[in-house]
Amino acid sequence: MTDLTEELLSHLALERLEDNLFRGQSRDLGGKSVFGGQVLGQALLAAHQTIEGRDVHSLHGYFLRPGDPQTPIIYDVERIRDGRSFATRRVVAIQHGQAIFNAAVSFQSAEEGFDHQLTMPEVPGPEGLTSFIELRRQAAERLPPARREVLTRERPIELRPVRPNDLFSPERRQPYQQVWIRAKGTLPDSDALHRAVLAYASDFSLLGTAFLPHGLSFYQPGVMAASLDHAMWFHRPFRADEWLLYAMDSPSASFGRGLARGSIYSFDGRLVASVAQEGVMRRRQA
Repeated sequence: MTDLTEELLSHLALERLEDNLFRGQSRDLGGKSVFGGQVLGQALLAAHQTIEGRDVHSLHGYFLRPGDPQTPIIYDVERIRDGRSFATRRVVAIQHGQAIFNAAVSFQSAEEGFDHQLTMPEVPGPEGLTSFIELRRQAAERLPPARREVLTRERPIELRPVRPNDLFSPERRQPYQQVWIRAKGTLPDSDALHRAVLAYASDFSLLGTAFLPHGLSFYQPGVMAASLDHAMWFHRPFRADEWLLYAMDSPSASFGRGLARGSIYSFDGRLVASVAQEGVMRRRQA
């Protein structure tokens, strides 16, 4: 297991405080608040620790307040229902006595059923594409000096955009993008862990899709963005340590909010998950 893999597992690991109460540690990934993917992954694992014999099939969460990256997060799980086929959990993430995130998570017993999917977009494979971290390093002199080291540090999740855009002077283009993603190293053989890792990774790049028609990015001064909610559906088995294609689009932005959607495919073309997120999009006043 590589150091980066151990870092990812440590990042998502939870300490059980009580039957339905867990504590996770936060990490500084270069933002002003806790990375939303961290909360998604930890909340999913907290809910899963109260379930037996079922796999998560959907998650619907709301980001209520910015998280403090210097403070642990408490996850309070409520066992809403355990039916014959489905089980539901409510998870509330708490810091400093206040809820920063809540989610409903649904689990299902395995069963046979109808099967169809949309076809994976035809795009170049990940080989030879430049990673996000390398793109940041190429523009390192334009990054804030105080955050340069953490923003250019190797990460346990590798992202390779199919069509990179300039971080500081992006071109205006249609709101579509594709990114190859995977966890570095080999993860343990746990379906729950692989789904939590994918939930973690699904927060990278998604809302940025809504900025593409406006020629803007998170790296430009005066741009403000924050996730409001995040929904995710898991369709088929996968490994998060193998290449997955994250195909994203943004159908709308209005009233200070942008909507982005994502379809996640395995390397061999199976649709393994779908994602949707709405976030605040604003220009800061000078």
